[in-house]
Amino acid sequence: MTSAHDDLRALVRTIPDFPKSGIKFRDITTLLLDPAGFARTIDALATTVEGPVDLVAAVEARGFAIGGALAVKLGAGLLLIRKDGKLPGATIAEDYALEYGTDRLAMHVDACAPGAKVLIVDDLLATGGTALAAARLIRRAGGELVGARFVIDLPELGGSEALSDAGIGVASLMNFKGH
Repeated sequence: MTSAHDDLRALVRTIPDFPKSGIKFRDITTLLLDPAGFARTIDALATTVEGPVDLVAAVEARGFAIGGALAVKLGAGLLLIRKDGKLPGATIAEDYALEYGTDRLAMHVDACAPGAKVLIVDDLLATGGTALAAARLIRRAGGELVGARFVIDLPELGGSEALSDAGIGVASLMNFKGH
């Protein structure tokens, strides 16, 4: 899909050595600032989704912008996946590894009804740790994963493979080499 979205790729800024030395951070905030580019991103992601979706599970923080817009486009609800301690009320949580550390994600215990068809959405796929933690949360709640969608994939870090190995269908709009 990469060549079909070169116009969107041009709107992504690369910030070297963030959050630590050696990392090339792919920043979609510049894409989000472009109304036409943002709209094309959501439209392109929507075309990758087959079948009904009850909930779009958006991962904090840039995933909220993408997930919220995609949920509206798909006629679905928005399920927030946040860092642990950020949601009020009863939650369930999962630990996960990042390409440069570890963290913990949470969601409300009542946010996903058993049998709900859920699509995970985030801005970027690296190692897949964040998306896999979100998938574990959704499955613990009884949700049925229908796939995962990303604006950017860093294929060298193996996230697409990890999600596929976990039985999760993955689609991204563009790939970037390096990390």
